[in-house]
Amino acid sequence: QVQLVESGGGLVQAGGSLRLSCAASGIIFSVNDMGWYRQAPGKQRELVAAITRAGRINYPDSVKGRFTISRDNAKNTVYLQMNSLKPEDTAVYYCKAKGVLSDYWGQGTQVTVSS
Repeated sequence: QVQLVESGGGLVQAGGSLRLSCAASGIIFSVNDMGWYRQAPGKQRELVAAITRAGRINYPDSVKGRFTISRDNAKNTVYLQMNSLKPEDTAVYYCKAKGVLSDYWGQGTQVTVSS
């Protein structure tokens, strides 16, 4: 049984920071490419950060320089450090693990940035 559980979301003022965590179970975490996605109401789900099993990292321009993804394979956890948050970052943030036959998703954690 694969489970991804996100935590760390909340309400923060513009310019503030949050650190999201995604704890994985039921997968061999170290061999899975991982990613963080977000979806705001009425908007498409979008990638915010990705990290491969080899440690290669990609960010879209919208978060580059503000967000940092990292993984701790020993703890089966992937993190997203979010700094200089903007109201536009408000969304539900989801953790994804890329599997061989399918992708696995967490239930999401709400991030709300007030102006």
